Amino acid sequence: METITVYGTLSCPDTAAAIAALESAAQPYELIDILAGLKTLKAFLNLRDQNPALFAEAVKSGGIGIPAFCTQEGGCALELGALGLALGQNKE
Repeated sequence: METITVYGTLSCPDTAAAIAALESAAQPYELIDILAGLKTLKAFLNLRDQNPALFAEAVKSGGIGIPAFCTQEGGCALELGALGLALGQNKE
């Protein structure tokens, strides 16, 4: 299974719920905690700046756009299900 990169923070209930779902499905992930420091915040802001269409609705509504999920192939989504992964199952 590929590792999913999750941009968010555990103080966000949506991020915490997504992490719980990933753990429940035994899906490998790496959390980039955007509140851990400037380096991780800049990484998220770069992702948001490079994907304006993906984050447009979140920005328009005053949101941050977390959690955001990215695959190793470069696909990104704001909904875990939008990545098209079979969580907990090997891809064939």
